[in-house]
Amino acid sequence: MTPGARVAAAIECLDLIAAAAREGGAAADTVVARYFAARRYAGSKDRRAVRDLVFDVVRSIGDCPASGRGALIGYARANAPDLLALFGTDGHAPAALMPGEPESTPSLAPAWLLDRLRGRFGDDTIRQATALLGRAPLDLRVNTLRARRDDVVIDGAVPTPFAPDGLRTTQPLDVASHPAFRAGLIEVQDEGSQLAVAAAGAVPGMTAVDLCAGAGGKTLALAAAMANAGRLVAADTDRGRLGRMAPRLDRAGVTIVERRLLDPGHEAAALADLNSAADLVVIDAPCSGTGTWRRNPEARWRMTPTRLDRLIAAQARLLDLGAALVRPGGALLYIVCSVLPDEGERQSQAFLSRHSDFCRQEFRNPLGDAAVNHLVVTPGDQGCDGFFIARMTRLC
Repeated sequence: MTPGARVAAAIECLDLIAAAAREGGAAADTVVARYFAARRYAGSKDRRAVRDLVFDVVRSIGDCPASGRGALIGYARANAPDLLALFGTDGHAPAALMPGEPESTPSLAPAWLLDRLRGRFGDDTIRQATALLGRAPLDLRVNTLRARRDDVVIDGAVPTPFAPDGLRTTQPLDVASHPAFRAGLIEVQDEGSQLAVAAAGAVPGMTAVDLCAGAGGKTLALAAAMANAGRLVAADTDRGRLGRMAPRLDRAGVTIVERRLLDPGHEAAALADLNSAADLVVIDAPCSGTGTWRRNPEARWRMTPTRLDRLIAAQARLLDLGAALVRPGGALLYIVCSVLPDEGERQSQAFLSRHSDFCRQEFRNPLGDAAVNHLVVTPGDQGCDGFFIARMTRLC
């Protein structure tokens, strides 16, 4: 591909990503992969160059653009003016620039969302938002059912700063083909997610419920913390995601997990046997994903005030659902990969206002300070994805 053709391909990808964001379609990574799957003529260097350019543009443009061309022009004018000289250079390049044609304005996020971030970060908002859009390292969790962290050697990987079983690398790593992965010694898991599981305080022999288990990242970590002893129910409404958990459980040597598919709107009936029986309920609730912009920067293009309100309502419903499963003296752990106070402190406080039989519960602070009853981590401060984590207990 010529340099101009790469720019043209990036524009096509950006159009597809913006359409997917508006319509609730596939993630940007998937969109780009599908684009090149239909264009086998593009070599690996071309694919990498186009992908890098696409994500540079997505990180630069905070609002969902009207067109991929306008997004790339706005990015290039602010960050890479040499790209503008490629327009109209050959038959495969984008058409020549026209005076006054529309272009996107670079920004960290939509204005309304930046206002919400200021509610968390105040005068530090720009630094923190910039960190949210940085490039994420690859974090791994050593599966303590099969190995200790000191026993797992991966070139270029070093221990994570806070998670005791974490490894981190900034070098390219084909995890799926690595011998340590095939042997079940490691799983991909961001350090922030590992810290959230640590806050659960899972121990062997307990009855635990992972209420929004998905494909099982936190389920696997909970099983390891429980030393594969006890009962662990992994529930979700998505059959496909639950199905993807099965080979991960086998590879990790986890045998205590019961996968349970829930019927949306009828979850309580499917969980009735667990009412007031669980020592621990973990709710990794659907959220805005502001804490994961490093991995999914196009999430800013998907979020609207209306969608955020729907997510906040869903979080409240899941908290109420989970509360019914907790035994007296048991714990409820609420997690969102968001740094917005509406989804964090305000959500947990609203839950406590509705449930007088619950109160905040302290847990060991993995960052090394005094015990806390909730925790916020961010890429700007801890170098991991952004999370809000709160632990609450049901009174005896």
